[in-house]
Amino acid sequence: MAGRAGLTAQKLIQAGAEMADDLGFEQVTLSALARRFDVKVASLYSHLKNSEDLKVRLALLALDELADCAGEAIAGRSGKDALFALANAYRHYGQAHPGRFVAARYPLSDEVAATSSGVKLSRMLGAVLRAYGLVDAEQTHAIRFLGSVFLGYTTLESAGGFSHGDVAAQASWERTLAVLDHSLRHWPQSSAAV
Repeated sequence: MAGRAGLTAQKLIQAGAEMADDLGFEQVTLSALARRFDVKVASLYSHLKNSEDLKVRLALLALDELADCAGEAIAGRSGKDALFALANAYRHYGQAHPGRFVAARYPLSDEVAATSSGVKLSRMLGAVLRAYGLVDAEQTHAIRFLGSVFLGYTTLESAGGFSHGDVAAQASWERTLAVLDHSLRHWPQSSAAV
């Protein structure tokens, strides 16, 4: 790759995202980026404040991409179709971009999180849930439930956790989605009902 000329924060973040997918999010450091561009680490400081800034920007990029994928997937859909489309968008993004999928879970400050695409993703989950008639008090619980299933399944699958059995991961995924739909249609309408 080219040396110092032409470096921008955007190029560095894009390269970091590619490295995350190829090597793992944990392997993306300022030193690794500097080696990739054949420059000294000090050359990166005019574009990135520090390692934390790099990780946060990678997280924001991943959240933006995931929100775009999810938005496209659920456009014009509702109910079960929207739920399945949203779940598949999460899973497909995690399969295509394993390092970025990890980056999307990087802890952000409250201030940064409030302006991130994580808010859009939450709103999309909430919109999908409205078709199930959940009362407002139950929305947060259901959003956390869905997020946990999407994240858990995709993370376990990407780590090879489902590759050692006779049942295909896709078959289990389809069953998981059917159970999610059933659970949401029979969701208790207040915390007191649990």
